[in-house]
Amino acid sequence: MAGTTARRGKGASAFRCSECGWQTAKWVGRCGECQAWGSVAEVGAVTARTTAASTVERPALPIAEVDVTHAVARPTGVAEFDRVLGGGLVPGAVVLVAGEPGIGKSTLLLDVAGRAARSGEHGERRVLYVSGEESAAQVRARAERIEAMARSLYLASETDLATVLGQVEQVQPELLVVDSVQTVASAEVEGSAGNVTQVREVAASLIQVAKARGIAVLLVGHVTKDGSIAGPRVLEHLVDVVVQFEGDRHSRLRLVRAVKNRYGPTDEVGCFDLSDVGIVGLADPSGLFLSGRTAAVAGTCVTVTLEGRRPLVTEVQALVTASSLATPRRATSGLDSARVNMVLAVLDKRARAPIGSSDAYLSTVGGVRLAEPAADLAITLALAGAITDRPLPEGTVAFGEVGLAGEVRPVTGAHRRLAEAARLGFTRAVVPAGVLGAGPVPDGLSVLEVGTVAEAVGRALHEVPAR
Repeated sequence: MAGTTARRGKGASAFRCSECGWQTAKWVGRCGECQAWGSVAEVGAVTARTTAASTVERPALPIAEVDVTHAVARPTGVAEFDRVLGGGLVPGAVVLVAGEPGIGKSTLLLDVAGRAARSGEHGERRVLYVSGEESAAQVRARAERIEAMARSLYLASETDLATVLGQVEQVQPELLVVDSVQTVASAEVEGSAGNVTQVREVAASLIQVAKARGIAVLLVGHVTKDGSIAGPRVLEHLVDVVVQFEGDRHSRLRLVRAVKNRYGPTDEVGCFDLSDVGIVGLADPSGLFLSGRTAAVAGTCVTVTLEGRRPLVTEVQALVTASSLATPRRATSGLDSARVNMVLAVLDKRARAPIGSSDAYLSTVGGVRLAEPAADLAITLALAGAITDRPLPEGTVAFGEVGLAGEVRPVTGAHRRLAEAARLGFTRAVVPAGVLGAGPVPDGLSVLEVGTVAEAVGRALHEVPAR
C-alpha cells in the first residue's frame, strides 16, 4: 500500500469501496476486499469536515413521556403473516420480503394489500400497490383470481423512484407495497435498476418516506442463486423486518420466517398453502409433514420441532444401502447436512453401527426444512431402523439433541412437544432423560427416557416402554 501511495502523483485520484472502505489507485468494477460489484467510486482528497449545530424542532423527551401508541402493530388480516411479524404491521415500519422467483411473494403481498384495504377502522384503509415487474392489468387479474379486490386499493405500474414518491404524495396511503425494490431506479443516481447504488438509494428514499409519514412499507426483494438477498448487505440493516419466503416450487407448501424483526420474535414461522385460487394460511399444518401411510416402515421416525411457540410434527425418512463407490455418498433434503454427518459419525463410533461403507439418503416429508437440534434423535433412530431393517413401533415420536460423546441432551419445550404428539394420536415417545420428572405426561402417551445413543437405539427398536 505504501508503494501505491508513493507512486500516486500529487493531485491524483483515489478510489474507495463504499461497502468496506477498501482503497485503490485506479477504478475497478469489483472490490478486491469484499468482492462487491459496482461499489468502487472516485473520491477526492480527504479533508476534515465539521457540521454546525442547527435549531432543534423536536426536542428530546424523557423516555417515560414518549408516546408508544405510534408503535402498536395493526393486523393485516392474514393471521399467519401477522404471526411472523409479531402481531401485524407497525406504522412507519419497513418490511423486506425475500424469496425465489415464482414462490408466491407477489401473491401473498397482494392478498395482504387487499385484506388491509378492507380492514380499516372506518371500513377502509388506503393501500398503494406499486408493481415494477407487471402491468396494472396483470395485477388486477391476479387480484380478481385471489379475491383481493378492494375500493381503496390503488394500483400503479412504475419503475421511476420520483414517480413512485409522487404516487405516494397523491394517494396518501397507510400501506405501501413495492414489487420489487430491484426494479425501481432513481434518475439522480447513475447505473441501471438493481445495482448496488440504485438499490441503496431507492431503499433509503422509501424508508425516509415511511418514517416521515408513518406509512407501513412492504418491499419485495430478489434473491441470488445461493439464496441470499440480492443487493447490498446494508439493505437488510436499514429495514425493520426481513422476512424469508421458503418452499419447494414443486410443492404447494410455503413457509414464511422472520430473519430480523425489530417489533417481535424471529423464531416464528407462518405456513401457507399456495394454489390456483391464491394463498391460504394453515393454522394447523402438522399433518402435511407426515407420510400418511398405514403400516410401519423401517427407516422412518417422527419428531416434534418447535417453531417459535408452534409445535410441528414432522417425519424423517432414511435409506441406507451398500455403496459401490470408494467414498460412500451422503445426500440430504430438508435437513442440515452437517448435523446429519455428525449423527452418522456418532452412530458409527458410539453405537457400533455398520455405516462406514454404505450410502445414506435422508429426507423430510412435505418439503419442510428441519434445522433444530431436537431432530437429532429422530434422525438417529431413522438411520438405525434403516441399517437394521427394523421399523419403530407404530405411533412413536422422538426428540432430543445428540452430542458427540453419544449422549442425548434435553431440549426446551418438551411437554409442549409431548402434548402436540398426544393430540395427533401418537402413543409412544422416546425422549431425553429427565422429562418425566419435569411435569405431567399427557394421557394415552407412554414415554421412554434414554440417556445415550446406544441406549436409544437398543431400547426404541426392541423395548415396549412402561408408563
